[in-house]
Amino acid sequence: MRINKGVEWAVHACALLAPLPPGAGLTLAALAEFHGVPEPYMAKQMQALSKASLVRASRGKTGGYALARPADAISLWEITAAIDGPASAFRCTEIRQNGPCGVKKKDCVRACPIAAAFGRAEQAYREMLREIRLSDVLASVGADSTADHLQAVLSWFEGNVTSLPQQRR
Repeated sequence: MRINKGVEWAVHACALLAPLPPGAGLTLAALAEFHGVPEPYMAKQMQALSKASLVRASRGKTGGYALARPADAISLWEITAAIDGPASAFRCTEIRQNGPCGVKKKDCVRACPIAAAFGRAEQAYREMLREIRLSDVLASVGADSTADHLQAVLSWFEGNVTSLPQQRR
């Protein structure tokens, strides 16, 4: 299964927002810069995350993005669905009805066995992504980083974290 690179970028952006304290955020420019990706494409991912209520966006001079919920309340499936949508990856076109030995439509009383198999596999995939929380991913980030890299990240945060305007109730 191929996962859209927008999903990867969105998960990375959420992971970068997760450790921020309340009232803090990162601008779109900072998110794009940190990951070395084009700002317009990052904007598309952030808009989708905002529409799905996974991040909150603040406009203005001190605007930016922050997670809308704690990292342990956001699953990888929610991020994936926000970017790619909830539609099934496999779409059965009933090819079994084509060709010289095609099955007659009236004889197709059950779902195509191939479509059913892909459906079960995709359901298992989605369930696994529902179980994995953003916080689970973050728990292993430090283990794979050197002390120098972690210091570089902390220094970068110091220069890029912004104070977001207070949320309106």
